Amino acid sequence: MVSSATATNGCAARALWYMGSETVALKDVRIPDLQPGHVLVKTFYSCVSRGTEGLIFRGAVPESEWQRMRAPFQEGDFPFPVKYGYASVGEVIGGDADLIGQTVFSLYPHQNLFTLPSDACVPVPASVPPHKAVLAANMETALNALWDGKPSPGDHICVVGGGVVGLLTAYVCGQLPGSTVTLVDVNPARAQIAGELGLQFCHPDNVPLDQDIVFHTSATAAGLTTALSCAGNGASVVEMSWYGDQAVEVPLGADFHSRRIRLISSQVGTIPPERQARWTYRRRLQTALSLLEDPRLDQLISHRVPFEDTPVRLPEVLNKASDVLAALIVYDQPAEAPASSGQT
Repeated sequence: MVSSATATNGCAARALWYMGSETVALKDVRIPDLQPGHVLVKTFYSCVSRGTEGLIFRGAVPESEWQRMRAPFQEGDFPFPVKYGYASVGEVIGGDADLIGQTVFSLYPHQNLFTLPSDACVPVPASVPPHKAVLAANMETALNALWDGKPSPGDHICVVGGGVVGLLTAYVCGQLPGSTVTLVDVNPARAQIAGELGLQFCHPDNVPLDQDIVFHTSATAAGLTTALSCAGNGASVVEMSWYGDQAVEVPLGADFHSRRIRLISSQVGTIPPERQARWTYRRRLQTALSLLEDPRLDQLISHRVPFEDTPVRLPEVLNKASDVLAALIVYDQPAEAPASSGQT
């Protein structure tokens, strides 16, 4: 293991960069000297955010959001080239003696070796396998949406959109005592996953009505229309999708006003105001990690991509029409990691 403050001097790493519209590449990067209060992390896994990184990949981040969209350790500027990502799990191999040898999660881009401040990484609970800990950022999004929507025990809840964030949102809602949670998606293959997570499933043509709260995660106008149709009188629809520079038609005519439906935006970049006095981003991330213990959540990782293959494989992973849930980028796997599952 590395422990000295200058041990990274001259050390090179490899990082994934979005170079242009629908173009990705691996580039050599120089790791800065290890400073006091920092750690050196060897990456095991990182996770591709199909929603956000898909927009970046397609050059669909509006200029008005170039600053707000910056990831904590992003390099480069929008639109291109940019090193982006925020779901990395690895082992601390240098720096802070209290962290050396620990498996940690950090909001770092896709890179095989990197340094960052010690307080910017969170130890992964022993009960959460490293490969599944990459879902922590997605779980944060789900947790934040529940704070915004405020579902209650016994509620009838609908989640429209069966991607990773939608499934995690539905899963957490399903932990509420007495709740009935329905996942809505156009892909019938999501029915099996929903069932194994204890959720009901239906196609958009047959959605339940009079729901107490609806979460929308499909990032489509059709999905938002479906979400509004599910909501009962006076209910809330929590909009979790981000559409980038895409204009979205929302059916706010007909009975939208007479039924007094509330449309609430949810965004993980900030903690809801009523919690900011007590909750920090670190506490939220620690909580998200703890919520990933359930072995049933393993099935959300549908694809594994070797790091060196990302320039070839990511275009398909980020294709909006591809049937991908979470795509795990694999670097050096820890010895205790389970055998690879899912597509490779």
